[in-house]
Formats: sequence, structure tokens, C-alpha cells
Amino acid sequence: MAGGEDENGEEGRGLRPRSASRPSPPEYLGRDEAGEVALRLGPVADWEGLHALLRDCFGDMEGRIDPPSSLASMTPGSLCAKAAEETLVTLWEGDALVGCGFLKDTGRSVYLGKLAVRADRRGRGLLRRIVAEADALARALGRPVLELGTRVELVENHAVFAALGFREVARTAHPGYDRPTSVAMERDVP
Repeated sequence: MAGGEDENGEEGRGLRPRSASRPSPPEYLGRDEAGEVALRLGPVADWEGLHALLRDCFGDMEGRIDPPSSLASMTPGSLCAKAAEETLVTLWEGDALVGCGFLKDTGRSVYLGKLAVRADRRGRGLLRRIVAEADALARALGRPVLELGTRVELVENHAVFAALGFREVARTAHPGYDRPTSVAMERDVP
């Protein structure tokens, strides 16, 4: 049900492509198996909170990756603008934002970006829920592939994404670098 869960706490109507020109209220997508975490699709009211979640989740990359994450130049306002162009999936435990991901239609695939789950909520299948929503969007758009990128140095992320069915398809270099800095990964949409 658009704007929140129905009176029975049941899942909403599911994932649909959003029009970037017409923002809509967050759509309730359901709860995790334990009934503790709600998924929502669409804009959030607290862009500062979303920015803080991403900074916290990406914080351990500082000093580990080169070049620095694009998050360093993002603001709450730029996240709001990104959400107007892409599909934002958020994970909530009560009123606490515990995870997020941006889904972008590339014309060939759905690209997953800025994936984050709060450190104390990892290992509970929450990232898997975001990926499932990306699968649903890809099917709705007729895209056969999900894509994401991670940094070469973040081998723990490579393992997490491989466990979700992603495979490495390329290593690329950021502009100005003569060595690979990123790992491109894909998975077929079931």
C-alpha cells in the first residue's frame, strides 16, 4: 500500500518503475522474516539521516581505497537529487533507518549503487532484500542483468556479493589511474 503498510501489516503492492519527474511517497514493500525490518521504496523525509547512514557504513573505506569514494563529495541534497533520478530502497527498524540502496536503470541492466546496511544489522539478510527488489525492478523493466561496482581493495565486499550470485566481469581504472581500482560485478536476473 502506497505510503505505508496496510492495517494488517501486510506487504504493499510490490515494486514498480518510478517516474523521475513525479516524486511519490515511500511505498511499503514488506517486512523481513522476523517481522522486524520494513522495506520502503521512494523518498525519505530525513536526507541528513540517509547521508549519516552512508557516511557511517562507508567510513571504514577511508584510507583503504584510492581514489576516495564519491560519497565524500555527496550531500543530503545531492542524495535527494539522486533519488529523484533513481529508485531508492530503504530498510527501517521502527523509525531507525538501517539500510539503503539506489537502483538505476541503465537501459541494459539495473545498477545497484550506494548499498549500505548498518554494521550492527549485517548478517541478517537485509542486503539480500535490497537485491531482491532490484531483481523485481529489472524484471518489470525487462532488464536481464543486475550490475554493481566495488573497489579492488574491498575483498570482503567481493565475497558478500559473490554469495548473492554476483560474478566479477571486469576490473577498471578510475580516470588518472594506471591500475585497476574497481571491480565490476553482474548477476543474471532470475
